[in-house]
Amino acid sequence: MASNSQQYGSFVPTTYVWDVGTFYQADVNSLEFKELLVRLHEFVNLIAINTNFKTTGYYSLDEFVNGKLYFPNPAAPTNMSQIYRQTYTKTFNVGALPNATTLVIPHGITCNVGTTSTWLYGSATNTSTQDFIPLPYTTLVPSDNIQLRADGTNIYITTGIDYTAFDTTYVTFEYLKQ
Repeated sequence: MASNSQQYGSFVPTTYVWDVGTFYQADVNSLEFKELLVRLHEFVNLIAINTNFKTTGYYSLDEFVNGKLYFPNPAAPTNMSQIYRQTYTKTFNVGALPNATTLVIPHGITCNVGTTSTWLYGSATNTSTQDFIPLPYTTLVPSDNIQLRADGTNIYITTGIDYTAFDTTYVTFEYLKQ
């Protein structure tokens, strides 16, 4: 599994051509028809495998498995040491950024031993000027920076100046549960 994705990515070939007439003309008891079914099954399986390896471009306010897989847990028992870990994603519609303070957003994610953050990111928009900034945000002026962090209970957005003009903010939290 890992060697294919490391070298080539995960793609379904588009060169397969299925002649519908073959299905109608084949004797269902023939070896040719059985071979056709095997090849069709293999192709459908290939589609399922490659679809499941793709990252899901779905940003939900609810937790979901996004299709990203992380390497096996090094601390796992030997019989579990080859199982790749699913990545979960949850997106938050935060509203406006704060005015030189910290905005606290309860994330509602059950964080047990083994929960690990893999990516915390976001974006804020000033809808009246169509100005966009990433989160976290770094400038040459330290007081203009925006910190984005999380703990086992909340997500925190800290600003050093008034950023309330950025009235639409989305934060996405990706994490492992095991």
